Amino acid sequence: MRRALIAALGAALGTALAATGVAMAAPAKAPPAQVADPTIRQPGWKAPKTAWGHPDFSGYWSNATLTPLVRNPKLSSAPTLSLAEARALEGAFAKALEEADAPTDPNKTTQSYQANSAEAKLIAIKPEFGAAGGDVGGYNAFWLDPGAHIMAVNGEFRTSIITTANGMPPPRKSGGGGGFGGGYRDSYDSYETRALGERCITGFGRNATAPMLPNGFYNNNYQILQTPDTVVIQVEMIHDTRVVRLNGQHRTDGLRPWMGDSVGHFEGETLVVETTNFPQREAFMGSWKNLKVTEWFTRVSPTRINYKFQVEDPDTWEKAWGGEYDFSPLQGIIYEYACHEGNYALPAILAGARQQEKEAAEKGKPGAE
Repeated sequence: MRRALIAALGAALGTALAATGVAMAAPAKAPPAQVADPTIRQPGWKAPKTAWGHPDFSGYWSNATLTPLVRNPKLSSAPTLSLAEARALEGAFAKALEEADAPTDPNKTTQSYQANSAEAKLIAIKPEFGAAGGDVGGYNAFWLDPGAHIMAVNGEFRTSIITTANGMPPPRKSGGGGGFGGGYRDSYDSYETRALGERCITGFGRNATAPMLPNGFYNNNYQILQTPDTVVIQVEMIHDTRVVRLNGQHRTDGLRPWMGDSVGHFEGETLVVETTNFPQREAFMGSWKNLKVTEWFTRVSPTRINYKFQVEDPDTWEKAWGGEYDFSPLQGIIYEYACHEGNYALPAILAGARQQEKEAAEKGKPGAE
């Protein structure tokens, strides 16, 4: 549905964005804008230390951003935007979000959105919105909180979190990968085939497990706690808690924890984390069995943690690739994520599927119209 919607918006997107001042005029030829903001980078600044001497990452952080994981070529083909382009895009999104916050028809789906509607403008800038509200009863814009700014890293306004030349993952090997890795939208055979996020067992998206990515909908908030032998990252989404064991070894017992097996160590000011042993249900772009993700967390200023990741799987991609963004301080704390509705709705979800099967079988009987 989302692919069809974006294709339908293609012809109207240039007009819609131009009307809001977001025309992307050959930004690749202009050097990246340097942001005069000392909180983004402070050369020579040293992170505070814990009582036992490790760089201190503790506190509440957020990675909410309008910058998508994969570059949206309909907005820009360049890796960075100028300051003016970034502010114009943020303004266009804010205006469309304000319009979309108005009460909506609960029976309307994204298929009925008009090309210049507020919803269409939101989806053009951030396609994830189509998935959030695409079904009858889906979320409307009021409930979504993806962030309000283009991600700035080292003074550059990024058009994608992925840092490859085209802002996209490299081509997959023929027959590489495989597995679940999200979805299950059309799997109604059993509660066991429903998504874990739907049943509030673990978060949807990839907020918690490696690589840790901003969620296009909401709940992009974290609390980091440290001890001498662990770094604990609590995620707002379904209150997942990721435990990174310091200076340890990867498990060899064949068990694959829900969020993989994360082992870390410090290299100077940087926390380096290597995660392996992913379960099939936590596949990343189809890769899981031999997936290895390496992450680098570095405090670069009082208000920024730089986060880099590298993804490797020799069975899926020819070479390693990765991405980068910055965490910024969360203005508040994390509260309980009281997620229950998926479990309450499960009997009706499965019963509805059984009813559809019964009706289809009745239609298929001899003499049926």
